[in-house]
Amino acid sequence: MTPARRPRSLAVGLAALTAAALTACGTTEDPAAATPEDEPATVAGPVTVTDERGEVTLEAPAQDVVSLEWGLTENLLSLGVVPVGQADVEGYNTWNTVVPLEGDVADVGFRGEPSLEAIAALDADLVVTTTDLPEDVIAQIEEQVPVIAVRGSDATDPLGYMRETVELLAEATGTQDRATELLEGFDAAIADGRTALEEAGVAGAPVVMADGWDTNGVVSVRMFTEGSYLGAILGELGLDNVWQGEGDPDYGLATTDVEGLTVLEDVDFLYLVNGAFTDPFGESLAGNPIWEQRPFVTSGSVHRLPDGIWLFGGPAAGEAYVDAVVAALTD
Repeated sequence: MTPARRPRSLAVGLAALTAAALTACGTTEDPAAATPEDEPATVAGPVTVTDERGEVTLEAPAQDVVSLEWGLTENLLSLGVVPVGQADVEGYNTWNTVVPLEGDVADVGFRGEPSLEAIAALDADLVVTTTDLPEDVIAQIEEQVPVIAVRGSDATDPLGYMRETVELLAEATGTQDRATELLEGFDAAIADGRTALEEAGVAGAPVVMADGWDTNGVVSVRMFTEGSYLGAILGELGLDNVWQGEGDPDYGLATTDVEGLTVLEDVDFLYLVNGAFTDPFGESLAGNPIWEQRPFVTSGSVHRLPDGIWLFGGPAAGEAYVDAVVAALTD
């Protein structure tokens, strides 16, 4: 049965409709080392949370979860919840090696085109996805299993929305203690990274963050504005993200090309790319006069960050990104 919904902004709430209190599962283990034994204990009593569409009530904290978005999968794994089903398992493990998905996890199709039959066959407690998935597809899934749908991010407050998403998933899976540890670890990593940059004398340095791709020799560039998750982290580290273009309302991304980069002068140019694909900045633009004459190129201030940091992840990806940025700017 499709759960009743009452539209609200994203918030999380726990309705303990029996006398039993909800038990949370916490651990101090590295999130990447989480195992099925770390799953939350079953407790009596329904759980009510509020996603982007309204209230969702589960009979109990979910243990068997299907994830249709990689950022949500990273957060679930970090909470000690191994999904029973995952959209594009190979793709996840190609792009996100910070928190790898291991074990026998059913592949339920692509993120934007999941298999309804594969999801139904798993008899899961919960499906989590983003509102990027069409509402009619979400409704079809919801005929079989409860669905929580959140935005991929919110460019007005990307760090705040990340925290709310982690807390929402923790409420739904009974892993609130672990969520607290994750977010405290993230805050500590930001503080340590900011201190390291200050001690290295690069506090307030002008930077930009990008990714890109090569399509038949034509390089497209995405710039991460202050409204992006990674761009917001740069600001928390005390760096000056100087890209001025406006990003999209969800992910805070702005699209440009190599000519659009001519507005940049003396900056540190940070970028992420996946090793399974051509490096647009390190390979495709080699010999391009516009690129090679940019001040940040001639000064050697172009930094490819390590592969496997998911661009739209949670605390684990954020901590890995902090470490990568600090290493790039202080080595």
